[in-house]
Amino acid sequence: MKLHELSPVAGSTKERKRIGRGAGSGQGKTAGKGHKGQKARSGGNVRPGFEGGQMPLARRVPKRGFNNIFAKNIVTISVRDLNKFEDGAVVDTKALLDAGIISKAQDGVKVLSNGEITKKLTVQLAAFSASAKEKIENAGGKAEVV
Repeated sequence: MKLHELSPVAGSTKERKRIGRGAGSGQGKTAGKGHKGQKARSGGNVRPGFEGGQMPLARRVPKRGFNNIFAKNIVTISVRDLNKFEDGAVVDTKALLDAGIISKAQDGVKVLSNGEITKKLTVQLAAFSASAKEKIENAGGKAEVV
């Protein structure tokens, strides 16, 4: 078999519909757009969220509170999650992703003090709670803010 002999499986491809090509084509004259109206015109359609002049949902629904667009999205893990690593390992964001402890790094990872740690690790992450840092250091490890 040669490259020029290849062809798609029967029934897997479909001829595209050629609209507006005469009355005999079955899609002639108005080309499936009906008669007149906004949707029959070129470029004629409504923008997303437009409700025909009715007050749009996004403006009808009450808004409350404050949404800080500069807020950092910090992922949190517990001290007990660090027991997955071998003694003496260097734990950083990449190591946590590879171990499956976190699924996304986002704007950084913070260690909280839930549970206990038994391994001596060098943890290099964005933030630590004071008690988590203390637990890591008491186990003989290092907590380094990156």
